[in-house]
Amino acid sequence: MPIYEYVCDKCRNKFELMRPFSRSSDPAECPACKGKSQRVMSRFASFTQGEGGMTAPIAGGGGCAGCSSSNCGTCNT
Repeated sequence: MPIYEYVCDKCRNKFELMRPFSRSSDPAECPACKGKSQRVMSRFASFTQGEGGMTAPIAGGGGCAGCSSSNCGTCNT
């Protein structure tokens, strides 16, 4: 079962839930305040072993850490 991230509309608490794909977009109850929470986009990084055993990113590169883009308007890169 996949893990999804949610943010509470009331207290802004960010938490994860493991739930079936069929329920991924359903609102979730915040464990902190019991408020309604909406699913948010998760960020992750993927790495592989490059030449000489060095760790190298699989995608992106050269940009800001927030979006891994080479031209990011939010960080003026």
